[in-house]
Amino acid sequence: MTDIHPREILICTIAKLLDGVRHVAVGASSPIPASGAMLLRALKQQAGETGPRISILGSVEHNFFTNGSAELFDCAGQGRIDAFFLGGGQIDGQGNINLVGTGEYPQTQVRWPGSFGSAYLYYVVPRVILFREEHTPRAMVEKVDFISAPGLSDEGVYRPGGPIALLTSKALFRFDKNRRGFELESVHPGYDLAAIKEATGFKFAHDDVPAQTALPDPQVLKLLRERVYDEVAETYPDFAAQMRREIAQPLPRAS
Repeated sequence: MTDIHPREILICTIAKLLDGVRHVAVGASSPIPASGAMLLRALKQQAGETGPRISILGSVEHNFFTNGSAELFDCAGQGRIDAFFLGGGQIDGQGNINLVGTGEYPQTQVRWPGSFGSAYLYYVVPRVILFREEHTPRAMVEKVDFISAPGLSDEGVYRPGGPIALLTSKALFRFDKNRRGFELESVHPGYDLAAIKEATGFKFAHDDVPAQTALPDPQVLKLLRERVYDEVAETYPDFAAQMRREIAQPLPRAS
């Protein structure tokens, strides 16, 4: 089988996580989530079905908003966005994310861009996928230093939204609201349970022998490389060029 770039596994996994959504919104600096959404749309259209509407902040072609994030928040509050992506400098085992900085607030040792509207979107979008490529103990922590947006709410709090999954460069976790924590669903090629435990600062449920993340078949990979990278280049030209350049190099890949 053709060599597969590790990021292509992430893109294809995101497409599966989004299956069934009508409208997915993507932030301004999220080329991998955007590619996953575009891949799902391409697959649906190829099958003669209606693909999801995709809104990418910062895009001209893939954004029907005329007033930026204000309309995004209105649309989410009205229940017209089914999926969104959030990340964080820190993510903990209860799905809390930290976008502010490390250390005791307000004297943070490292300062990040800030929470923006993450807490609001986390509450109202029903299918939030946490995405962070870096999977190390400094990113996947036992407890975040500052809660920009909580993964869980107390009983009686109206909250239609919340996390459904956490995807990293090493693994896919599902979020279990009843257990109030993550469960390891699959590990990406090249990793095993021991490696995931070593890289993760929080505890998580898991099978004794976790499944391996499914690889895309050749037809899906062809669609990704021939159509999706063309589409995503409108918003993320550097990312599309980098992916094309790297998949053309004879470097070791997940296979």
